[in-house]
Amino acid sequence: MPALNSKPAVAEVARSRVVARARQALDALEHLVGGLGTSILALVMLFWLALTAVSCLVGVGLLLVPSALRAVRIVADRERGRLSRWGPQEIIGPGPVPSGLRAALADPAVWRELRWVPVHATMGFFLGLLGMALPLYAVRDGTFPLWWRLVPPDVASAQLGWWTVEDWPGALAVGLWGMAWIVVTLLVAPGMARLQAWPGRRLLAPDPGADLALRVAHLTATRAAALDAHAAELRRIERSLHDGTQNRLVAVTVLLGAARRALARDPAAADAALERAQGAAEQALAELRGVVRSILPPVLDDRSLPDALAALAADCPVPCHIDADVPGRCAASVEATAYFVVAEALTNIARHSHASRATVTVRREDERLCLSVADDGRGGADAEGGSGLGGIRRRIDAHDGTFVISSPPGGPTVLTVSLPCGS
Repeated sequence: MPALNSKPAVAEVARSRVVARARQALDALEHLVGGLGTSILALVMLFWLALTAVSCLVGVGLLLVPSALRAVRIVADRERGRLSRWGPQEIIGPGPVPSGLRAALADPAVWRELRWVPVHATMGFFLGLLGMALPLYAVRDGTFPLWWRLVPPDVASAQLGWWTVEDWPGALAVGLWGMAWIVVTLLVAPGMARLQAWPGRRLLAPDPGADLALRVAHLTATRAAALDAHAAELRRIERSLHDGTQNRLVAVTVLLGAARRALARDPAAADAALERAQGAAEQALAELRGVVRSILPPVLDDRSLPDALAALAADCPVPCHIDADVPGRCAASVEATAYFVVAEALTNIARHSHASRATVTVRREDERLCLSVADDGRGGADAEGGSGLGGIRRRIDAHDGTFVISSPPGGPTVLTVSLPCGS
């Protein structure tokens, strides 16, 4: 019996490992495609730098050097932002390029960026193309048995390049080769993504001294954001108690006084006043419970973050799917922040997006809690437009997290948040 019981457990462990590996491969492929985009920009910058260097031989290029260095800084900052969203830690940029050619060339960050450009333009571009090609090869060969009879034999052979297919066994063999491409993708994609990101993490990170100064400035800003968020939360609680619960309790007091005065001369009126007082007390109690839940939802203590998010999705007017894989528990403040981020995001979706569905994805990656909220609405969300996104940003900044929103006109809208959660 123990041996029989161990087989399902082994199968479950193997299945979970395969699923985890598949998720890593999908994340890596997305990372590779993003790196391909910045590598194309780096390739453009490489040609621009080469043109500037050639122009310097006749003296004209000296006028182009400052603008070229600023353009390189812009592309490098895009890569820093990409690596910060995907990596274990944020890479803080050094700021604008110093004005003046001599000051710009004296900046160590400029020279590191100039070394990064050719590496990412070549190796990053190659790895990005290969990352896009692997799943395409898997789809092409995996579906080959479905369409090989629909094209001429010479065309089908040209698709494979080295294998002439003339019958069904050959077509099925090609389909198996497609499965092999999937296995290769699962095995090599994460390593390719790390290799593509390695030059940026090595060359675009600031010097240790500069990193410390930038870190101090960043922590100062996040401390101010934490204080602002705390003050805003206190004001919200005060307004909720003053405008809601307090008024209900005043009404209860007035109704009880009226009932007491009417008790001797008009018992029927006293009974009606007591009934109204009871209703007002029940409303005050409900509002007080709402305020308590807004401070720290009890479901987070009683159950878990995925369960709390599932309750939010059930109450959302827009159909919402929760995809949460969070082993273990995070700090209570981190889970509460993630809960309120999702709650505010779903509220915005229901009020403003005109979406037909929404998806909330939560993962714990290394020492960070990563979540995204996506909808298929009309887009155009603005973090500075007073739609609640500013409050989300302040909560995230208070935890030294990252906040990114993509919401082009016409949609879709994707809000991505990363919070440090410790071990």
